[in-house]
Amino acid sequence: MARSETRPVVTLRSTAGTGQTYVTRKNRRNDPDRLVLRKYDPAAGQHVLFREER
Repeated sequence: MARSETRPVVTLRSTAGTGQTYVTRKNRRNDPDRLVLRKYDPAAGQHVLFREER
């Protein structure tokens, strides 16, 4: 199965400034803007916003 151009791999970086990252895929048609998800940051010890990095 080939990689899809409509679902690219994106890196999410913590807004807490800890340097923690997550890697996920997103649908470009449904989310054309930068992705922002609330996920757990183990370095900060709490849930924080993670923004898409380019």
